[in-house]
Amino acid sequence: MDLSYTAAEEDFRARLREWLAKVLPTLPDRPSPDDWPGRRAYDLGWQRMLHDAGYADVHWDASPTTRLIFLEETERAGAPYVGANFVGLLHAGPTIAAEGTAEQRARWLPPVLRGEEVWCQGFSEPDAGSDLAALRTRARRDGDDYVVSGSKIWTSHAEVADWCELLVRTDPDAPRHRGITWLAMPMDAPGITVRPLRTLAGSAEFAEVFLDEVRVPVANRVGAENDGWRVTMVTLSFERGTAFVGEVVACRRVLRELARAARENGRWDDPVLRRRLGRLEGEFRALWRLTQWNVSVAEAGGGVPGTGASVFKLRYSHARQELYDAAADVLGPDCLDLDRPWVLDRLSSLSYTIAAGTSQIQRTIVAERVLGLPRGR
Repeated sequence: MDLSYTAAEEDFRARLREWLAKVLPTLPDRPSPDDWPGRRAYDLGWQRMLHDAGYADVHWDASPTTRLIFLEETERAGAPYVGANFVGLLHAGPTIAAEGTAEQRARWLPPVLRGEEVWCQGFSEPDAGSDLAALRTRARRDGDDYVVSGSKIWTSHAEVADWCELLVRTDPDAPRHRGITWLAMPMDAPGITVRPLRTLAGSAEFAEVFLDEVRVPVANRVGAENDGWRVTMVTLSFERGTAFVGEVVACRRVLRELARAARENGRWDDPVLRRRLGRLEGEFRALWRLTQWNVSVAEAGGGVPGTGASVFKLRYSHARQELYDAAADVLGPDCLDLDRPWVLDRLSSLSYTIAAGTSQIQRTIVAERVLGLPRGR
């Protein structure tokens, strides 16, 4: 498999670097982490800049390799992350691009690309996290609408979202994976209550969402009724595949910063720490190569990541946790100071073996779909 870049791809990289060098110094200061309306405005403003410069469509209309270059270069340059646009750009948007009708793509994709609308993800429930197929939120058909009741948890950016990619159970009598439907729910519909959740790191990017007889038009269904599990697998393939590309680049940068800090504070004299950082360097280099391989597979398969995304998600989650455990070793007692670099990142890294499918779920996917092992009984 050829993992090298073409001349056209390298030209795209050069033009993007030049543009980033010109515009990044002009950006305003980022708002406080607790200022979600301000963060929404900041993130949408950055997305509008990307749109006006011709870079907004890299997540859907460009090749997976071009998308990889874009995420790599924006992270290296220190450009704003997608932030509140995470679900729209990296989850719901690619899913609608792959599975939506022409009308749905025309309605929902341009506002995301132009930085006009924010999406949140309504998948997990209090009793259906890792076991997502156990979800209980019900949707009954009433004419041209679905009437939805239930609750969701860990709903990303719900407090500032315009739309929600929502999983509902439309046939309670069908086998668990066959009675689920994927809906696009307007967050201003009557009957929706949002309660923000504060995380261990002190942020509030997640929320509980309660749904009481919320009416969602049937026209907002992506895919066929009761075919939502298959559509969801498309969503999760993006979530576990290309969505973390920029973070791999960021982790490699943090690793270099850790090595520099260790040299400055004397921790570099510890051979155990040096070996640990060296092993992590090899780990993240391998993850970057795996990312390139997954992108090549997606390129050949119409743009949708394959099961290799689960291999990546499994190993990356643990490597990220190991990286920030190493950061605690470098910081020593200062690892308890929330104002020091990497401390909040260490706290947030604890969620990575849970978010986007737990490590146990990823191991099951790898065992059954990659290695061809029999299902457990």
